[in-house]
Amino acid sequence: MNISEPTFLVNESICRNNIREMVHKAKTSGCIFRPHFKTHQSAAIAAWFKEEGVSKMTVSSVTMAEYFSSHGWTDILIAFPFNILELERVNKLSQNIELHLSVESAFTINYLAQHLIHPVGIYIKIDAGYHRTGLDSSNQITIEKILQTCDSSPNLAFKGFLAHFGNTYHVRGSGPVRKIYNESIKQLKLLKQKYAEQYPDLLISIGDTPSCSLVDDLSDADEIRPGNFVFYDLMQLQTGACRFEDIAVAVACPVVAKQPGRNEIVLYGGAVHLSKESIINETGNHIFGKVVKLLQNGWSQPLSNTFVSRLSQEHGIIQCSDYVYKNIQIGDVLGIIPVHACLTANLHQYYITTDGQIINNIHTQR
Repeated sequence: MNISEPTFLVNESICRNNIREMVHKAKTSGCIFRPHFKTHQSAAIAAWFKEEGVSKMTVSSVTMAEYFSSHGWTDILIAFPFNILELERVNKLSQNIELHLSVESAFTINYLAQHLIHPVGIYIKIDAGYHRTGLDSSNQITIEKILQTCDSSPNLAFKGFLAHFGNTYHVRGSGPVRKIYNESIKQLKLLKQKYAEQYPDLLISIGDTPSCSLVDDLSDADEIRPGNFVFYDLMQLQTGACRFEDIAVAVACPVVAKQPGRNEIVLYGGAVHLSKESIINETGNHIFGKVVKLLQNGWSQPLSNTFVSRLSQEHGIIQCSDYVYKNIQIGDVLGIIPVHACLTANLHQYYITTDGQIINNIHTQR
């Protein structure tokens, strides 16, 4: 593989295995599987899901919904709160596919009722503890208003309650993740019990990778929407959601300079290639990626005491041991395991598999 600039690498075998594992988890839990495609943003990788029987998806923007619709996907949920400025595009989309939207205000649902041309499904976004978006589960007044509007509109079909347990990203280990899951799912189950008679088919839909990876039985949910699991990354590794061997991506970065006085290696690979997400490692350092050697069909285990310690726009600075410093030369190409694969993938116009195949994505032809 001839690499001369920062390049996003995908190990197809690991990626496909991650897909199969989550498909199996959904089946054994009796859940609808509606994976989030904002992580990979690629019709080619989406086709790997189709090969495993997946027919529904989640996205985070109208643009993504349009992209995947153009590649034959016909059942799409936009989990991001509906943006009323994109109504014209939503009306066009909903003419051709089964489209579902996420709402959390009476204003938005009223706007949809007045301006939609074609039917859409409606999920009410619930804040179960993450405190990013969504209604508090106790906000019965607004929930009732949304439901009443859905019931009175021919183009609004209430589907269920949707939540993202994003606070699982801030804890470590299966115990704390399961605790957040149990506390959060309890709120959704209470809502379902309250409205089950009125809406017997309503769904509880959840979507964080740590919960979906670490909770053995997800049957309290009706639908799961994890996304990051397809690639995994250092954040998920630190949370305990995966093993290092489950991480399916790395960014190949050329070595362009060495700083002997500081035992630092300079990469062509900065914030515009890796993102500025960081985690704190076991020694208290902020790290922006771990360093691996690239092999014929993948990469090595992380190099000991070696990590990306600083980023600027194009530069990445590796802090390393004397041994690593002496054995890495200008012109070598190193692999960087990303902290957050979703953000990193979003920065690249295409990917390359470890066996040299080009994978196009949503950015390829922009």
